[in-house]
Amino acid sequence: MTSFMPVEDAAMVRQTTLSVSTRGRGTYEITDQLEAFVRESAIDAGLCHVFIHHTSASLALCENADPTVRRDLETFMARLAPDGDAMFRHQDEGPDDMPAHVRTVLTQSELSLPISNGHLALGTWQGLYVWEHRTQGYTRRLTLTAHGERR
Repeated sequence: MTSFMPVEDAAMVRQTTLSVSTRGRGTYEITDQLEAFVRESAIDAGLCHVFIHHTSASLALCENADPTVRRDLETFMARLAPDGDAMFRHQDEGPDDMPAHVRTVLTQSELSLPISNGHLALGTWQGLYVWEHRTQGYTRRLTLTAHGERR
């Protein structure tokens, strides 16, 4: 059995805001920005929490080696929630408005990622993305919070 003794002065929390400008529907990789935040936080072991403050964009932990994976995900979402579908009443901001909300509800608004040895502990082919669900570009705001044991 392993036991852990808490070291009260070793716990840290760091938080920042990240703005991501999109050019319309698609995925925008943010792995490098998250990795830089974790590195600057001086946290050796813990969690990095990412939250997006929007209801028409989401977060994705996805393969980063082959871009056709993300294109295929977009094709799949277009079939699930097509723009201009007559079943949607909410179209205050155009035919992509309600489909963008549906896409966000079906995906993720927050992610918690492990920090190990001062870096994000991602798999070999994993990357983090803002997934823009609107057809026009926006500036998306994310809150990044790293907490854990410092170096």
